Amino acid sequence: MQKVITNIKELQEFADKFLIKLFGHAHGNHACVIALSGDLGAGKTAFTKEVAKLLDITETVTSPTFVIEKIYEIPKKNKFAKHFDHLIHIDAYRLESEHELEVLGFRDFLTNPRNLILIEWPEQVPKLISTHAIMITIGHLGETTRHFTIEFPK
Repeated sequence: MQKVITNIKELQEFADKFLIKLFGHAHGNHACVIALSGDLGAGKTAFTKEVAKLLDITETVTSPTFVIEKIYEIPKKNKFAKHFDHLIHIDAYRLESEHELEVLGFRDFLTNPRNLILIEWPEQVPKLISTHAIMITIGHLGETTRHFTIEFPK
């Protein structure tokens, strides 16, 4: 699945369609992991912010570069709450090994199928990214235009 995004409204619509499609994708008895790859400034955090808005998360969502992870509770009234309880936003950019993420409880997060995990810079922790992860690659096509490629696992 590919999409060119040229403005925030298109990003919002894309994120909404992605979440709806996500529910048709079985993730079994483990968390749903979305691996976000792309250069600095490509739009990984912007995409995560739009997902958070759609989940009715009212906290300010910023890249957790220095804290590594942020956990947001999805309000029960949200239309997607029948699938997920928590949005877990991880930024692995500064990590030097998988162990650094493991000590923060990453493996425990993975065992809960009610967790939606969006992880930026998954290439920093490749051994922790499951073959069940949905891969999103974001590329620059200009100052404000981005190209999104989504790969669902087979």
